[in-house]
Amino acid sequence: MHAATDTLARLTEYLRENPEPAEALGLIEPLLDEYTGVPVQLADVLRALARAVQEHPDTPRTIGTDLLIQELRTAAWEQADQHTLHYALDDLRGLYRKAPETMPECSLCP
Repeated sequence: MHAATDTLARLTEYLRENPEPAEALGLIEPLLDEYTGVPVQLADVLRALARAVQEHPDTPRTIGTDLLIQELRTAAWEQADQHTLHYALDDLRGLYRKAPETMPECSLCP
């Protein structure tokens, strides 16, 4: 887990150095895959944690505990909703495909 978070931190630092958009999109694409990306995986982890806490015999059976478990499940749904971010990547890729190539200006151009 530490390696994964370290990798994400290094990716963030790299993206702050303004790489080419196509390269940046390629690096981000696996993170936002609609089936296996970080939002989906994090949602699964949160649901599994909620289930583990709820089903553990040493977990106190209180209203406070129930609220915490519900908070984990709500957060899981919110993360799962982020799976649609892969569509934003598709749109960004299309944006760069449609963008006209910039031509260097010459001294004769008005």
